[in-house]
Amino acid sequence: MSNPYVPLLILMGIAAVLTIGGVSASAVVGPKRYNRAKLEAYECGIEPTPHAIGGGRFPIKYYLVAMTFIVFDIEVVFLYPWAVSFETLAAFGLVAMLMFLVLITIPFVYEWKRGGLEWD
Repeated sequence: MSNPYVPLLILMGIAAVLTIGGVSASAVVGPKRYNRAKLEAYECGIEPTPHAIGGGRFPIKYYLVAMTFIVFDIEVVFLYPWAVSFETLAAFGLVAMLMFLVLITIPFVYEWKRGGLEWD
């Protein structure tokens, strides 16, 4: 009798080889045009402005948009299994998903009204 984890280990090995191969290939083949802005440690690639004396406020708009995307991405991930097993869940599944959608929609509307989805 064979070990049931062998296919999983083979798949993990293939994934590791493809990952290392992709990173190595991009390091060898990719362009090497560095400039001062690319070498800065800043997330969005825009050259950072000098901070105010005493620290000042740090703009977090980029991170808020990213977190909003993650929340709604997770919502879609929860909707897929519900849609697949919709018939077997019956009324309980429908009520549970409607409650989930309402609980996700309330913060979405709140953020929309406060202007969190607008780019300045």
